[in-house]
Amino acid sequence: MIGIDFENGVLRLDHFDPVEVPPAAAAMVKWDPRGEVYRARACDYAPLVLELLAAGIRIRDRARAFAPVELVLQKKLVPRPHQTRALAAWRNGGSRGIAVLPTGAGKTILAVMAIAEIRRPTLVLVPTIDLLQQWTSVLESWFGIHAGMLGGGEHTVEPVTVSTYDSAVLQMEFIGSRFGFLIADECHHLPGPVYRTAAEMAIAPYRLGLSATPESGDERDRLLEDLMGPLLARVEIDELEGKYLANYKTVRVEIPLDPDEETEYSLNRQKYLDFIRRNGITFRRSDDWGRFLMLCARKPEGRQVLDAFFAQRRIARGGRAKIRKVWDLLKQHPGERTLIFTADNETAYRIGREFLLPVITHHTGAKERKEFLESFRHGTYPVLVTSKVLNEGIDVPEAAVGIVLSGSGSVREHVQRLGRILRPGRNKEQAILYELVSAGTSEENVSERRREHRAYRSEKTEETREKC
Repeated sequence: MIGIDFENGVLRLDHFDPVEVPPAAAAMVKWDPRGEVYRARACDYAPLVLELLAAGIRIRDRARAFAPVELVLQKKLVPRPHQTRALAAWRNGGSRGIAVLPTGAGKTILAVMAIAEIRRPTLVLVPTIDLLQQWTSVLESWFGIHAGMLGGGEHTVEPVTVSTYDSAVLQMEFIGSRFGFLIADECHHLPGPVYRTAAEMAIAPYRLGLSATPESGDERDRLLEDLMGPLLARVEIDELEGKYLANYKTVRVEIPLDPDEETEYSLNRQKYLDFIRRNGITFRRSDDWGRFLMLCARKPEGRQVLDAFFAQRRIARGGRAKIRKVWDLLKQHPGERTLIFTADNETAYRIGREFLLPVITHHTGAKERKEFLESFRHGTYPVLVTSKVLNEGIDVPEAAVGIVLSGSGSVREHVQRLGRILRPGRNKEQAILYELVSAGTSEENVSERRREHRAYRSEKTEETREKC
């Protein structure tokens, strides 16, 4: 009889002989010479047990520290068709996999439906404190329970618990055997080298990954499938637009730099390009950025080149003409709830000072952030400026206008920013996302990369070019 125990975030197997078990089971287990014992990842608990039982091998399961729990919805839930479809696909996939739904499409309610069906102790992983509080509130409301919280100064573990990824990494070796259902919100964060351990050290047989913007075809996706299961359901923005999401359009505005900034940009850009070409850096390899920084540190002209790189990027992202355009757009949409997105804190604070607007960055304290968001929802502050912290996971259905002053070339980031204004709201006829691009700069290529998504199809995007 094989004994299975949960020990410090991994499984320990006693009386295990790899020759006497199916090859699939043997492949999940490794010999640990330090403890002279066989071990397996905690996340392989369910497939390992199933393989052993299917082969008629008796086991003594001391790993599982959970049992079914009574989780009953306290109010009537009428799911939307796409939620019902997603739940069925997840159930048919063995209740282990990933569902992709646009921001505002009700991923949290899908999770509520899954919890009510599985009825096992559940741990929900979230990337931010804001989401920690939102999920806790939603789960307590639907199930009439006191949910546990890990993160944001809280440390309580209940049959239904919500944890930040950071706290889960620290605690999973102690609590990884206590939950039968693992939900990972914004699960595209999970494959990171640190966060993945939160899923690896949990034995939960049932798993649901939720995301609005998964990448595809890279190593991170293969890791995500290994940790949470395959992609089982996918709903696109255009399927829900005008029904469960707001109608929207995107406006891409090309804005020429002021003449003096154009000259400064060109000089710094050329200095930077000459340097990387001489040194064979193409930024096609994953380590090219590290090589660039190393060369800047070693070569005599390196500091000047690095300064030139940051100067040309700063001008492209936040030239004076762009700032003036922001003011024009705010005057064009008076009183409408507007989010202004930047790529960096410095530019966000610059806009806040210039136009006397509230700014939220990762430096903003929890109390102040809560006050700003509540004031935004109530209309006291009709405009909020942010760098990246509001890209995902924040529920502000009142937001109708988004202005992307600057950002990365990430499709995920751009779709997340669009998602912030797509939640249906009272009196919201159409959401508008403005993307401001410095003409004749590297931002044009960045813009093309981040708009490679069906949400930005040509009939939804209006292209304009400002005059010099």
